[in-house]
Amino acid sequence: MSGFTVTFASGDGKAKPVTTTAESGETLLKAAWRAGAEIEATCGERGRCRSCRVKVLKGEVSPPTIMDTVQLGHEEVQERFRLGCQARVTGDCSILIAPPKAEVSHKILAIRRSPADDSRLGLDSGVVKSFIKVTLPDDENHQSSDIEEIVRELPVTITAPTPIDILRKIPRALREADCEVTVTTFNGEIIEIEPGDTTAHKFGMAFDIGTTSIVGSLLDLDSGAELASVGGMNPQAAFGGDLMSRIAFVQEEPKRLQTLRAKVLNAVNGFVQEACEKAGVGIEHVHKIVVVGNSCMHHIFAGIDPTFMGLAPYAPSVREELVMSGRDALLKSVPNARVCLLPLIAGFVGADTVACMLSTRIYESETMRCLVDIGTNGEVVMGNKDRLIACSAPAGPALEGAQIRHGMRGALGAIERVTIDDDVSCQVIGGVPPIGICGSGLIDAIAAMSGAGILNERGLIRAPGATELPEKLAGRLRHRDNRDEFVLTWAEDAGKPEDVTLNQSDVRQLQLAKGAICSGVMLLQKVLGLSNDEVDELMLCGGFGNYISTASAVRIRILPDIPLDRITYYGNAAGLGAQMALLSETERARANELANRVEHVSLATHPSFQDIFVEALKFPAAGFVPRETRVIAKGKGKGEARTAKGRKRKARDATVSEGT
Repeated sequence: MSGFTVTFASGDGKAKPVTTTAESGETLLKAAWRAGAEIEATCGERGRCRSCRVKVLKGEVSPPTIMDTVQLGHEEVQERFRLGCQARVTGDCSILIAPPKAEVSHKILAIRRSPADDSRLGLDSGVVKSFIKVTLPDDENHQSSDIEEIVRELPVTITAPTPIDILRKIPRALREADCEVTVTTFNGEIIEIEPGDTTAHKFGMAFDIGTTSIVGSLLDLDSGAELASVGGMNPQAAFGGDLMSRIAFVQEEPKRLQTLRAKVLNAVNGFVQEACEKAGVGIEHVHKIVVVGNSCMHHIFAGIDPTFMGLAPYAPSVREELVMSGRDALLKSVPNARVCLLPLIAGFVGADTVACMLSTRIYESETMRCLVDIGTNGEVVMGNKDRLIACSAPAGPALEGAQIRHGMRGALGAIERVTIDDDVSCQVIGGVPPIGICGSGLIDAIAAMSGAGILNERGLIRAPGATELPEKLAGRLRHRDNRDEFVLTWAEDAGKPEDVTLNQSDVRQLQLAKGAICSGVMLLQKVLGLSNDEVDELMLCGGFGNYISTASAVRIRILPDIPLDRITYYGNAAGLGAQMALLSETERARANELANRVEHVSLATHPSFQDIFVEALKFPAAGFVPRETRVIAKGKGKGEARTAKGRKRKARDATVSEGT
C-alpha cells in the first residue's frame, strides 16, 4: 500500500508505538484501527464526542474542522489536538493517542436476588448427569459398540445423534475408568462424557450482553444458587457507543463483523473463566449458557451480519431461539456446553426484553403495568395478561456520559447527584474531587437547573448576567466557545485542572435521549388508551435505571407524570430473566411464547409519533413538582392516597419474582 507513514504512540505509555501506511485523505482513526492501535469512537466517527482525541506530535494533517473546534475548543486545537475521526492524513506524521479518562471502579449492576427464591420456578435446566456402569462387548459376534452400550444404560432417552467430538472421547474415557463414567445430556443429546462420578458438579452461566456492559452469573443447576457474578464494559464500545454506530462500522467493511464478534466472545470467554475461578469450580462442568441482549448484540454474538437491521424496516435476520454448542459459538472455554440465545421480538426489541418480561411476570398481571429498560438502546413494554405491546426507544449513549463534554460512566470521580438552591451541591462517587459527570448526575443536574429556572421549557440555558437568579448561580453562567454553559464544579474543587460544566450541546443530547424514552412510554399509552393515572406500576429495569432519581426523571420528562409511588426499581431484570431460563426449560419455552405474543409498535412509522416526540422534548415549567402519590379512584375512600412505602410493598407481595 503506497502512501504516507503514520506512527501512533500510546498516551498512557502502556503500549509500544505502532506504525502503518495510510493513503492521503484517510482519517487518523481508520489508520489507527488498521494498525491495531486502540482508539475509541463512541459517537461512531461523527465528530460528536471527544473519545478519539489525538495530538499531532510531528508532521501535518488536514486543517481542523468545525467539529474539532466544537468538541475540543480553540485552545486545544491551537495545541494541535484533533479528533481522530476528523483529522485526515496529508503526509508523514507522528500521533499521540490521548489517554482515556480514568474510570476506576465502574459500577456494574449485579443481580442481587436468586431466581430460586421464586417458589413457582421449577429447577428443570434440561441438563442431566448420569453415573453409569457400562458393560462392554466381550464377543466378536456381539454386534454392538461403545456408544450403543452407553445409551442402553442411560436413564434418559437420547433423541439426537452424538456429536463427533464426544464420540472421540468415549473409548479412552470408558477403559481408563473401568467403564464407570458420567454422561451429561441436554434435552436428549449427549454433550459430555467423563471418567468417574461427577454428578455433583453441574453448573451453568447466564449472560446479559448490553450495548454498554456485560453481566454474567454462575449458577448451580441443581440448587439454583448463584456462585459468582462477573461483569465489565462491552469492549465493542470502542467502535461506537450506540447500536447504529456499530452497524455502520460493519456496513462500511463487512469483515469488521468479526472484529466486533471477537471482542464480545473474548470478553465472555474471560468472564466464564473468572467466574469459575471465583467459585472454585471446574470450567469443564459448565454445561449450559443462556445469553440475552438486544437484537444487534444477539446477531453480533452469533456471527450474523447486522447490516440490514440498520435499514428500514430494521428487521432482524432471525427471531426464534438459537441453540448451539460452545464450539460452534466460538466459546473456546466451554466447547461442549449448550449455548442458548433467547428469541427476539422485532426490530431492536430483543432477547433482553423477553428476559425482562420473564422476571417481572408482566404477562400475568391483572393490572396495567409498564416495563421501561433505560439504556443506550431502551425498550418499553406495556400491558397485562390480556395484551402486551412493546417498542424500542433508542436513547443513545448520552445517559452513559458519551457525547457529553465532561461526561463519563458511573465510576470513581463521577458526579452522581446534584442539588441546586442558592448554589450547587454535588455528590461524587467515592467522595473524591469530581472529574466528570455520569448519567444519573446528568439527569439530576438538568432537573435541578430546570427547577431553578436556569433552563427554560425548550431546554435553553439562560444567557450570562441573569439578574433574577441568586448571585452564586448567576456567576456560574457563562458563554465559551460559542455556547452558553453552566459550571457545576470550579477547577479548584475538581479532580482535574478545569471546570466541570454542562453546555447547551450537552442539554440537547440529554433532550434527545429523554425524548426517545418518554415518547416510547407515551405512544404505548396512546395505543392502549391509558392516562398516566391508569398505569398501575412503572418498572425501571437495567443498570442505569437502578441509579437514577425517579423524581428527577419525572421532573425532566424522561418518564411521564406518573406518581412516584407507582415507580419501582427492578434492577437487572434481563439478567434475572436469563437466570430463570438457565435454570428452567419451562421458562425458556415461555420465552418463545412471549416473543410471539407481544405486539411490536414501530415508533418512527406511527402517525402520532412526531407530535408525541416534540412534546416529550420539552421540559416542564420551573414550578413543576412530581406527584408523590395518586389519589385513589372513587369508591376507595375520599382523599385516600397510596403512600410510596405501601405501594412498593404491594408490588413486592404481588410479584414474587420481581427484579433485583
